[in-house]
Amino acid sequence: MYFPYIRGRQFDLLALRDLVEKNLLHDHIVPIIEPVSLSSTLVSTITQFNARKHPLAIIRNPEVGSFSEEFGALDGATGNVSRKQDFAAEMLQPFMLQALIMNNGLPGVLSAVTESGIEKQDLVVVLNDRDMLKPYQSLFAPDAPRFTVIPDEGVFRRNITTNKVLLTDSFQRQERNADYSQKEDEFFSDAHLYYRSEGYVGFADYSIIGDSYNAAGFAPYAVAIHIVYPAIDKSLRVRHFVSDSNQDINNPAQKFYQALKKMVEWYENERVVPLTLGLKILLDHYQAQTYPGLGSLKKLTIMHHLELMGKLLDGGLFV
Repeated sequence: MYFPYIRGRQFDLLALRDLVEKNLLHDHIVPIIEPVSLSSTLVSTITQFNARKHPLAIIRNPEVGSFSEEFGALDGATGNVSRKQDFAAEMLQPFMLQALIMNNGLPGVLSAVTESGIEKQDLVVVLNDRDMLKPYQSLFAPDAPRFTVIPDEGVFRRNITTNKVLLTDSFQRQERNADYSQKEDEFFSDAHLYYRSEGYVGFADYSIIGDSYNAAGFAPYAVAIHIVYPAIDKSLRVRHFVSDSNQDINNPAQKFYQALKKMVEWYENERVVPLTLGLKILLDHYQAQTYPGLGSLKKLTIMHHLELMGKLLDGGLFV
């Protein structure tokens, strides 16, 4: 099983919603969403997953964004009373998984979750702080969670032996988009090749976004397109396509088209990656010379990656 860990920004959520709505998200892909706000897009995404009867894990104690404050506010304080009610109702549906980050505030959140009728054995727990190992063992012995997501470190492997999911940050994030041109092609992941043999029941990553989170957006000097593709050795690699006119923030549409032209030439010449919906829409933008915006660009590259992972899980990616 594959668990993409997605921070719940608008276009990240739209990528998930579009895939599940079009039945392009593999049954063995269970996204873990760490919501950053109680947005209408979050609620509509959860609603669509429920409508499609597709499992989805929502972290109830996120460590980024304003979700906890918004959801915990008194009714009416945020103006989102109906949205809060809709979220709570959707979370009670059978295909929703309650997920928790193992931190110092977890016991109180865990009590509230279990009081609502959720058993510990049904939870998804993200455990990435070694100082939380003993509290985890105290809280969840002998009732191991349904899945425990852990980093690729020996101390976690030795202590977590049941229903563990391997979490890696596969994307080598650069501070500036222009810096991706220094290494246009690089290794992305091979966790799918060995996770079972090392005792994991699944593997997880942060897709092509990476673990780092920045609440403030910015206008980039360069536009970069990141495309994951299968390698001959059955690992996954990522190719970066970077714009050329990177001296200032002007004309992002032109920058997008410069990067997109490189991607199209690579795709047509190399033919190493199957055509996914996200990739097809990018090719369509090239043909029509249209600019969808940088948020939609991120959405489309996430969609491509996750649909590609579905092909991998089906066994049809490396043939």
